[in-house]
Amino acid sequence: MPLDYPVHERTLTNGLRVVVSPDPSVPNVTVNIWVGVGSRHEAPGRTGFAHLFEHLMFQGSRNVASGEHFEALMAQGGRLNATTWFDRTNYFETVPKGALELALWLEADRHGHLLDAVNQANLDNQRDVVKEEKRQRYDNQPYGNALIDVYAATFPEGHPYHHPTIGSMEDLDAASLEDVHAFFRRHYAPDNTVLTLCGDVTPDDGFALVERYFGSIEASEEPRRPPVAPLTPLTEPVRVERREDVPNDRLHVAFRLPVDETEEFNAVSLALDALGGLASSRLVRRLVRKEQTALGAHATSWGFVDGVSLGFFVLDIADEVDTDAVERALVEELERFAVEGPTEAEMDAALAQAERGWLSMLASQEERADALSHYTSLHGDPNLVNTHLDRLRAVTPEQVRLAAATWLRPESRAVVAYRADVETEEVA
Repeated sequence: MPLDYPVHERTLTNGLRVVVSPDPSVPNVTVNIWVGVGSRHEAPGRTGFAHLFEHLMFQGSRNVASGEHFEALMAQGGRLNATTWFDRTNYFETVPKGALELALWLEADRHGHLLDAVNQANLDNQRDVVKEEKRQRYDNQPYGNALIDVYAATFPEGHPYHHPTIGSMEDLDAASLEDVHAFFRRHYAPDNTVLTLCGDVTPDDGFALVERYFGSIEASEEPRRPPVAPLTPLTEPVRVERREDVPNDRLHVAFRLPVDETEEFNAVSLALDALGGLASSRLVRRLVRKEQTALGAHATSWGFVDGVSLGFFVLDIADEVDTDAVERALVEELERFAVEGPTEAEMDAALAQAERGWLSMLASQEERADALSHYTSLHGDPNLVNTHLDRLRAVTPEQVRLAAATWLRPESRAVVAYRADVETEEVA
């Protein structure tokens, strides 16, 4: 039977979608805001803007000085942060019940009046922060740019998912203050935003408070573009080879997948779990335990909404093992799975893991709020959090086999191979 987390939804006259999910078990409230702007909405030559605004949103607004958003909420015992992804930017805080109005006032001030504080000094400062983040998280980490290579190899030039959320440092350097202001005006509007309250608040009180603080923010007349045309699987393999100072050879083997929350996406996600996403999956059993040619084997699926999603395997190659031979073993397993499909035990294990992860996620008030914003923003229905597992359980083994045969074909793979740069010692 479906889950029954309470979900109440209302849309303000300015277009802001509000979701309230009361939970009086603890005396706090999570405020979770999804703005419908991520890296996929960025124009060529303007990449990195969505992530830049995640930083600028903490640098002050009309009535709040730089840094005060953090300081004011942490002084009340709150915790808060923000993240950027391909399909959205989100801002979230969990505060004691008595600090809810403070949190909403702070959020309304920056979502409605941020540009009062976005001057050249703030832009230059946060541009430097983002560049340092790229150096730390990408450029100076082993395999740090591997996923950037995966996106570029899997999706064509100009596609919304071709470039990473961190963006191009050259684009950020070239951005003028007016470019940045225009980006905010285009995307940061109540009719492009979802606000979720989850915790010790009634629906009536929640809707009234959001109306009080956000109701006066004007809607935007900027039209939202429809999703791009769906992408079909690659017709031939794509390869990117890197030789770098990394601990061991690593293969990223990626595939285009169907759009998130479709029956076919659920089926191919279960296929990826059976192949590499479980401790008992086929690749782990063969490559890690039996043949010991890999140090680790993993698989995952990322659901996107703009015409395509992404799935990939990560294989860490054992020392002195032929990396190409491990890739051939992966191909063999893909071909076998496309014919045989999952066993009953593999289906049970994949569904059990999915159920355990989903229920664990929803047990967290903060993660539940995020899931409600997710389904409202990207799929138009917060109640999908209660029915997701039922849709997953309805997938049959034959649907899983067919999805793998369609989307995980060896000829449709994009391979990013990082090979350890082994120096040859000179013999004295």
